[in-house]
Amino acid sequence: MQKSYSNHFGAPIRNSNFRAKLEEAVLCDDSNILCECWYESLPILSGPHRRIHTDGIDFRKAPHVGHFYTMVITDILKRWRVLLGDKDAQLLTGTDEHGMKIQQAASAAGMDPQAFCDMNCKTFQALAKAANVDYDHFIRTTDPAHKEAVQYFWEMLNHRGYIYTAKHEGWYSVSDETFYPPTQVQNSLDPSTGRKRMVSVETGKEVEWSSETNYHFRLSAFQERLLELYKSTEFVTPGNYMADLVKSVSSGLSDLSISRPVERLTWGIPVPGDETQTIYVWLDALINYLTKAGYPFPPGQEGRLGWPADVHVIGKDIVRFHCVYWPAFLMALDLPLPRRVLVHGHWTMNREKMSKSTGNVVNPFFAIDRFGVDTMRFFLAFQGGLAGDADYDNSYIIRDYKKMLQWGIGNLTHRTIGCAKGNLRSYIADAAADKLPAPTPEDLEHQSLLEQTPDRVAEQMEKLNPRAALQDIMVIIEKTNKYFHAAEPWKTPADSQRVLYNVAESLRISGILLQPFMPSKSKELLDILRVDKTKPSKRSFSAARYGCDPDYGEGVEKSILFPPLIIEE
Repeated sequence: MQKSYSNHFGAPIRNSNFRAKLEEAVLCDDSNILCECWYESLPILSGPHRRIHTDGIDFRKAPHVGHFYTMVITDILKRWRVLLGDKDAQLLTGTDEHGMKIQQAASAAGMDPQAFCDMNCKTFQALAKAANVDYDHFIRTTDPAHKEAVQYFWEMLNHRGYIYTAKHEGWYSVSDETFYPPTQVQNSLDPSTGRKRMVSVETGKEVEWSSETNYHFRLSAFQERLLELYKSTEFVTPGNYMADLVKSVSSGLSDLSISRPVERLTWGIPVPGDETQTIYVWLDALINYLTKAGYPFPPGQEGRLGWPADVHVIGKDIVRFHCVYWPAFLMALDLPLPRRVLVHGHWTMNREKMSKSTGNVVNPFFAIDRFGVDTMRFFLAFQGGLAGDADYDNSYIIRDYKKMLQWGIGNLTHRTIGCAKGNLRSYIADAAADKLPAPTPEDLEHQSLLEQTPDRVAEQMEKLNPRAALQDIMVIIEKTNKYFHAAEPWKTPADSQRVLYNVAESLRISGILLQPFMPSKSKELLDILRVDKTKPSKRSFSAARYGCDPDYGEGVEKSILFPPLIIEE
């Protein structure tokens, strides 16, 4: 006898694909084939694929520096895995293209929503290219495969009894795409019009009272499991966000409205079997992380294409969606959770939130064109806030460029080659043959720095702290400049072989470690030093060891690595 399935409005499931997959999933349930939640025991990295995800981009407006920053941080993490020799590392990014915000923005532009999405998607793909982001997949939530995955996910939640219908009343924010309880809204005055309005305490976005009948997810059933996740793992980093989550979830969870009436929202994925409801944009959007991993998974194949993800990288404004709703959705279907979520702060200007209305929004394309992509990647990674916000100003970029790049790495490289008079190779060969003079205490101290820093950098990257890792790398440059200046090898280069060798090693090791942060400039630095580019192992993390490469330095010539900026303010 054929089984029948229906949604909670009583409508039968007619789609044959969904029926077949639901039958398959029921059999898997009976056979205990579906995987259990991993979070008590899985290591940080396991399986054949390493996946690092950015959050799906809300792109109803032009890209801003926050999008740029998320892309860069994620790309650094992926490139670091590749530097370690992980050839299976993958970076997934993409765009969230459904929801009320997109619907309204398309209407305001006089465009069909799909055409609006197609147009704007190209802009964000262009930003990824301009930022030299080495992504493997760009996921769009309007892709047919994603729509099918979302509707199947819905059916599975429905089948397991986690979806029900009820009347929902509350304060709804179109901008945030979510309902807020009365305790999370407050009266406010619109600064531009003086109009009284209700806004979210958390985001400051306007809310409106809404009353409607829709579908709900039993989020409250997962309170204890979520708290156990937070307390027993390093699921969220930095730790201040974890502390906030524990406090928030401990105070109680309400069930979550996961659909909207089509009278209010048409631009989205329909609820299977119910033409009157559209799936909540955040349930839709979060599932994009599963789409390229092959969801719906064939039985026993859950991890074949790289799920669970090793890292989600998100801004602090969407922590609740990624660290409460998303793990609860996955727990409901006994699917593995992402291993960690890296949260970063926002960029401000003059310590004020960037806003189009105040005219302090940064166009990332202009910034890249003006300062160069590697300069911008360096600045964002070095100064960007993880646990808190960071302030953006062109003068800060110019300051860091001059101090750390032009006068730091660039000047040190130029002076070292000048002191060696183009014969850097002889110092490398003498070191390999153990023919250098006996080291002074200063030489040994600097050698110790070079021996210890790569491991410190690796430790910071394992902690998902690329900012601290980059700061450790730049300590090499800072201390090498001081070491070089104190030794004054330009006065007696014949008696300063070990100093010049140590400085060359400082540049080589730094160049290797900087590759995830500044891919083009680090390559240029290693090319200047004549580190063999035909042998990838010479530029891998394993080669970032003092004395590891005896073969570089042949035919080096002076080159300007970081030229003066054309325009300064």
